[in-house]
Formats: sequence, structure tokens, C-alpha cells
Amino acid sequence: MTGTRPLNAAPVEEAEAFLERHQDIAAFDLVLIDPNGVARGKIIRRHELLPLFRSGRHLPGSILGLDVTGADVDETGLTWDDGDADRIAWPIAGSLVTLPWTSPERGEVRVMLYELDGSAMGADPRQALVRQIERFEAKNLFPVLAFELEFYLLDAEKDALGKPKAARLPLSGTASSGNHVYSVAVLDQFEPFIDALYRAAAVQNLPVETIISEYAPGQYELTLRHQPQGLRAADDLVMLKRLVRGLALRHGMRANFMAKPFAHRSGSGMHLHASLADPLGSNLFADVQDDLAPMLRHAIGGLQRTMADSMLMFAPNLNSWRRFSRNSYAPTSPTWGRNNRSVAIRVPAGSPANRHLEHRSAGVDANPYLVAATVLAGMYEGIDNRIEPDAESSTYSDDAGKLLPCDWREAIDQAAESEFLKDALGERMASVFIALKRVEHRFFSAEVTDEEFAYYGDVI
Repeated sequence: MTGTRPLNAAPVEEAEAFLERHQDIAAFDLVLIDPNGVARGKIIRRHELLPLFRSGRHLPGSILGLDVTGADVDETGLTWDDGDADRIAWPIAGSLVTLPWTSPERGEVRVMLYELDGSAMGADPRQALVRQIERFEAKNLFPVLAFELEFYLLDAEKDALGKPKAARLPLSGTASSGNHVYSVAVLDQFEPFIDALYRAAAVQNLPVETIISEYAPGQYELTLRHQPQGLRAADDLVMLKRLVRGLALRHGMRANFMAKPFAHRSGSGMHLHASLADPLGSNLFADVQDDLAPMLRHAIGGLQRTMADSMLMFAPNLNSWRRFSRNSYAPTSPTWGRNNRSVAIRVPAGSPANRHLEHRSAGVDANPYLVAATVLAGMYEGIDNRIEPDAESSTYSDDAGKLLPCDWREAIDQAAESEFLKDALGERMASVFIALKRVEHRFFSAEVTDEEFAYYGDVI
């Protein structure tokens, strides 16, 4: 049974032109991003690419109901409830690229999943973002988004205790130690890796800009240039993670995208910069009479009001919640402020004409499609209902009266009761994601860790 071709599927001519330009590429990674943000799929041969573009490719719907390890989660309703039925994957326009770090070089094509009648498959996280962007565009509002990516580069070998450690500085071979935040000397030591990264990004048309040595040994940040197409910004982020991970392996390192890989070191965030443009591309968040535009204020108000319901999207995993603490850059309440990095929603300093907001709650382990969809939904809520933000925070603020969920379990329960999330993501995406996280929570709650036994075993 073939599926109905969706209107936004990539044209066949895109694949034909690519194959003409790249005669030596014999295989392609077919990639679907699942609700956990994990790249799933298969490697297809060169002769299979054109049939994918012409007719789509059947994939089991259960691929979107897997936990992080790749095990089926029956509670999603995507395994036995429908006989593990196939859906159909169609290529995303503009996603066909080479993987310049592979040898022999492969290509990559990313896909979205659809029902056989051509309608959106509700559990595909990219479809959730499409839904929110279309909602804005129906009002002639166009999201402009950009992500920042914090991550760790770890040594391929663990330390004497079997624990992960920061990657050695490649040029000198010395161990990474100390914070060295904004250190240019540390970045210089990573010249072979950074050079390869920028070269590969250019080949993939990824708008990678600044790299920073962050606030812990082995921690770095990469920024992506803003995109006038909101979907492209999230696509860029998932591609950049694939690029960093692939290059790190080939340079004797491992890239780590956990929100808090080390208990006593800085966590890794995934900040989202956002504004809205009119049909001519003018920034609707630009200052008005030397003050914040009403639309920007209302967007902030909506994000504040919906943040507690949204926290499971921003902090989806057990490890995500280790990142949040007082007096840190991972906010524990829905505060906002201008030129203040301690708040959840920051209005950065800069040109009044380029004014935008920076959403700082998400960890790097979150799914960028679900983060962007949820942030846009909060902005829409605020703009549509003219919600004014709370009082601005000019210093560190932890408003005890408006705390966010305090832990993973509370975030799961609040998300499950949220009508806002059902509307933001679509009811099926919300239900699948919450089911995945409930099962994951049960798994970790049942485990007895070595630390737990050492703490209690010979004492109580």
C-alpha cells in the first residue's frame, strides 16, 4: 500500500540533482528524529534514494514510541495497539546533504513520518513544530529562531575509577582542568577539531558561528545564526549534534549532550533565541519608543504563564533535573529580565531594531522540535491574550511564590494534566511523550544504585 504524497515533501528533482553532483556517494543515512531527540533510521543504498523521493518509504510507527535505549514502550499505543502498523516517511526538502566526516563519504536525508493518507503523524516531533509555525503564519507572523548548543568533549578513555573525564587538549596532550571560561588558549589547543567542524558545517550549509570555552573543563558552546524559517533552526540543531558527535569520535573523543554529566560542574543548556517578523521580514519585537514592543512583552507574559506546564519539554530526563539549582544559570522560577543571564526569559542587550527574547530553561538533552513548539505556543498564548509579564528582575531572582516543578515526577504529572501542552504539541504527541517519560521514571525509581547502597547499606 503506497501513501498519499504530502504537499511539503521534497521534490524528486532535489535528489536527481544531488546524485548528479555526487557521483561517488554509494549510501545514505535515512534519519528520523524521535520524541527523545534520538536519530533513528537506516542506511540505504544509492539506488534506493530516488524511490524514496518518488514514493516515500514505509517505516513502523513504533519507531516514535521507543525509549532512549531503543526499547518499545507499549504505553504509547504505537506497538501492539495497532499491530505495529507502518506509516510512511517522506524526505524533508533541503535535508539532503553529505556527511563529510565519514569515509567513504555517505549522504544523509532526513524524513518526517505521515499517515498513509498523507496527514501528519501526530507523534512525529517535527510535525508539532510545523503545527505551531503554521498557526503563526495564519496571522502573518513568522517565527525567527536560533539555538545555542552547550556540550562536553570527553576523553575516549575513562579515568582510573571508571568515570568519564574531560578530553585532553589535542595539541599538547595535557589533561583539561580548571574552568577556563572564554579561554582563547584552550580553543587554540582544539584547532584540528574546530577546523574540521567549521569545514564540515560549511559543506552541510550549517550556519555555525561562535565557539566558546564554557564554564567547566571540557565544556564548550556553539551558536547558530538565526533562521527566518523556524523549522530550519531546529533542523540545524539536530544536524549540528550529529556533526559534533561524528567528528568527536574521529578525533579520539566523545561528545556528551547530557544536561548534567558531572555533579559538581556546570550543566549544559540549549538556549533558544526567538522573535517574530512580518511578511516583509521586519522585526515585530523591535523597540517602540525606547521601550519593549507590546508584542514582545505579551510573548514574555505568555511564556511565564505556561512555563510550569512546559517544563517536561525543557527538562525531559532524570538527568535534566540535576542541572537546576539556586544561584546558577539554570533558572528555578519563570523570571524575566533585560541583560540578565540569571532569569528564565532574557531580553539580551543589543540593537533595539534586533530585539528578541532568549529562552534559557531547556537543557541540551531536550528535543529541539518540542522545545521550539512549546516556546512558540507560549508566545502565541501571551500575544493572543495580551498577557503582561510579571515585574522584571534586574538581579538574580528566585521567586518562591512561583516556583517551577521541583523534580521530574512533578513535571510529568503537571504535563499530563496540562490542556496547554495538548494544544501546543497536539494531543497525540503530548500523550506519547508523557507515556515515554512515565515508563522511564518507573525504570529509574526501581533501580538501586551503587551510591544508594554505599550511603545506606552498612549504616541504617
